[in-house]
Amino acid sequence: MLFIVILSVKVKAFNNPTTVVTDTTTVDTLTVTPTWVINGNFAITFSQISLTNWVAGGENAISGNGATLITASYSKGKNKWDNTLDIGYGLTRQGNDKQIKNEDRIDISSIYGRNASKKWYYSSMIGFKTQFAKGYKYPNDSTVISNFMSPAYIQLSVGMNYKPNNLFNVMISPAAGKLTIVNDTKLANKGAFGVTPAIYDDNGVLVEPGKNTRIELGGSMKILYNAEFWEKKVGFRSKLEFFSNYMDKPQNIDISWDLTLDLRITTYITARAQTWMLYDDDQKIEVKDRNGNAKKISKLQLKEMLGVGFTYKF
Repeated sequence: MLFIVILSVKVKAFNNPTTVVTDTTTVDTLTVTPTWVINGNFAITFSQISLTNWVAGGENAISGNGATLITASYSKGKNKWDNTLDIGYGLTRQGNDKQIKNEDRIDISSIYGRNASKKWYYSSMIGFKTQFAKGYKYPNDSTVISNFMSPAYIQLSVGMNYKPNNLFNVMISPAAGKLTIVNDTKLANKGAFGVTPAIYDDNGVLVEPGKNTRIELGGSMKILYNAEFWEKKVGFRSKLEFFSNYMDKPQNIDISWDLTLDLRITTYITARAQTWMLYDDDQKIEVKDRNGNAKKISKLQLKEMLGVGFTYKF
């Protein structure tokens, strides 16, 4: 049995248009720009596979995912302030194995801009990313490879923001700083996520602990697109981010691309496809060469999700 449920809630705050009647009885309609515009999207996905006397084989499986996306935008005069909270967490269990997480993210960003021309803003941005819980090197669930605030990324940048409408947004920052935090001492001593590893003597005795932070200075770009088509039956969201470290291998650009496509089949049924592609030169994956020797290299990371289920909006 396969059961998938997706629950999506959208909340919008806006001001009504104001109608002004002149002395000549001519009616002019003026659209008042809202001070705050708030949008929310909350989704829960649940899936289950149950097998009884199934001759072809297989295992029972169950998983659940939750995600929340909230945007809050403030606009007044020449000032524009856009804020985003994007969080998600999910667990899965197969057979008699322990449950493991398949989704874990906290992503907060805030962009302030002051109008320079019709579509351009002088802007500054702050971003924060981390995760909720420990991550393990499965199937070995005793080796921790990530944790809350390990890593965490804080990025500050200044530049220009191109925003021709409420659908498309490009933040170009030739001056950006990125702080990587590895709060877990064991991971820091291993040099995880690009921090300086610990130093040991010939007998394996710790001489100098690993660094918990790493600072990078470079340039960044963030491209956002969020739209609905075909009488709001199709929703599409894209978030593409780039960062180049001027201080170390600037040609090795970090890339993160998150794509979400929603298709409203009926009023209450929606299909969702989501893809996240990530390349970070500081995140190493252990592989083996032809001789069986292990080494760590940077590779493209890919996560995909596809589901069909119930949708409720108000």
